[in-house]
Amino acid sequence: MNKYNVLKKYFGYDSFRPGQETMIDAILQGRDALGIMPTGAGKSICYQVPALLLPGITLVISPLISLMMDQVKALNQAGIHAAFINSSLTESQINKALLYASQGRYKIIYVAPERLETESFRFFASKAQISMVTVDEAHCISQWGQDFRPSYLKIVRFIESLPRHPIVSAFTATATREVKEDIICVLGLREPQVLVTGFNRENLYFEVRHVRNKEEPLLQYVSSRPGDSGIIYCATRKNVEAVCTFLEDMGVDATRYHAGLSADERRRNQEDFIYDVKPVMVATNAFGMGIDKSNVRYVIHYNMPQSLENYYQEAGRAGRDGEPSECLIFYSPQDVVMDQFLIENGKDSQEMDPRIREMVLERDRERLKKMTYYCITNDCLRDYILRYFGEYGNTCCGNCSNCQTRFETVDITDIAKTIIECVQTSRQRYGINVILDTVHGANTAKIRDYRMNQNPCYAHLAKVKTHKLRNIMNYLLLENYLATTNDEYATLRLTETSMKVLADDISVTMKMPKDPDPATEGQSSDNTSAKATAKSGKTAKFRRKTFESSNGTDAKSHSLAELDNQGRALFEQLRSLRMEIAKEEKVPPYIVFSDKTLVQMCFVRPQNKEQMMGVSGVGEFKFDKYGERFLQCIRGLV
Repeated sequence: MNKYNVLKKYFGYDSFRPGQETMIDAILQGRDALGIMPTGAGKSICYQVPALLLPGITLVISPLISLMMDQVKALNQAGIHAAFINSSLTESQINKALLYASQGRYKIIYVAPERLETESFRFFASKAQISMVTVDEAHCISQWGQDFRPSYLKIVRFIESLPRHPIVSAFTATATREVKEDIICVLGLREPQVLVTGFNRENLYFEVRHVRNKEEPLLQYVSSRPGDSGIIYCATRKNVEAVCTFLEDMGVDATRYHAGLSADERRRNQEDFIYDVKPVMVATNAFGMGIDKSNVRYVIHYNMPQSLENYYQEAGRAGRDGEPSECLIFYSPQDVVMDQFLIENGKDSQEMDPRIREMVLERDRERLKKMTYYCITNDCLRDYILRYFGEYGNTCCGNCSNCQTRFETVDITDIAKTIIECVQTSRQRYGINVILDTVHGANTAKIRDYRMNQNPCYAHLAKVKTHKLRNIMNYLLLENYLATTNDEYATLRLTETSMKVLADDISVTMKMPKDPDPATEGQSSDNTSAKATAKSGKTAKFRRKTFESSNGTDAKSHSLAELDNQGRALFEQLRSLRMEIAKEEKVPPYIVFSDKTLVQMCFVRPQNKEQMMGVSGVGEFKFDKYGERFLQCIRGLV
């Protein structure tokens, strides 16, 4: 059997996705490998296919129990014998799994990094033929990664203790250049095949909404998508409880997940979400790593996350099946204050050596600054993300809120010069709020105490609207006309560019949204959000066309939204059958078949095994298990 036979027989695909074959070939040639591939790009295929072709066992080191369980269920459903070993099993169950593994019953074993240090596992590993060790979520091994886990450092010692050095492969969805280099160094990868397939997820739509009262626009958005699966991330447990309770009171089938819940409740709530009992999950960032649920149609960040690494990994849980999906941030300036507090008072940073702690805090403050700029930029959001990760795409993607907003270029030189002069004449001692209050002419106790009401620039910009002044300040920081110190109490600093503005050597222009129609001038930001929610339905067709044009017109790229009424009725019938089978098999519905596979069935309308086997995602093992039931369903509606 070769790699193509394995791909079709067990996974139901006729061809590999970009990058997969490169990684598989390198591993089969005995090379170490590092794959940095976005969520939904098919990282697991890169090690699962060679695991079935290599002699012996492949160990997959994974950080979360839920990830292992999902992966093993999916493999077993595909006809591949796999097992997991972690703290959810009893000692007798672990011993039985290790016995079966030593007898060659399993080709792939998922294991938690902590398990590598146990005597029973080390004894098993010393006798077993381990051909490959795969490190999933490999960014966890880097101290500069967003989810550093000290337990991952045990992996290297374990590999070195094996009687024969295995192939080592590592995979992650997000990694900056520093994290990539750290993974290679810490894992000791030997002349590895390194593949970065690109961070762009063309099926994802990005949007930032500036809102004051977040509850109503959130309810409008979720209510407009009944039945759609979505994740809502909140910064704190308190927010999770408040948001989930609000949605439940409003009749939304929502559940919650955070570290303050009992293990049983977290497990139960996660299963309700995965099994589509409760389609909306409200959670802290403790939820989601390794969740393979493929039909998440939207991810909303109710609070701005602390870094673009975290944001892109969490937002990337939408649209894993390749269908058009949406990623939104509900932003308010208060989010920045909350994130600053969480960074400065993080438990992990408190326990560090003072010198290391200051380095980590400086890194996290810089990440927060870049995340904040993402929320305030008027440029293409996708391009901003890609540039952060070292890629350069189009300056206008056509599939983000900024690219769909009408802007005009405005000369702001005089306003910028006044703000910069205020920073200069106050001797660079104050932060953003004090400077903006000064130029706007605020008569507050703080301004009087600092004597900023005597500053030469006081009230010079009193006629400029406050929100416009703040947007201009954000732009000056974003484009390095001004800078801030990287500490807890950030103050404004002049730059070389600041001096050029003061010397009249350069002018300053920025993109601004065109003024609204005078009839709607007085609408609140929350009303604007309501309009944005209504508008999103109108722009869905545009986003779908944009996505399809970027992915060609392959028949296998059909979208759920393209189905006619008859096709939609068939899809609902197939989805009901899938749920029935999922309950019988005690697995999540998407493990039976993904939404994308069901959609293709609706277009192809297969009438026999040969036609059904031509549907992407239908392998021999799955067809033999329940393909005939799906054929009967399709025949009944054709």
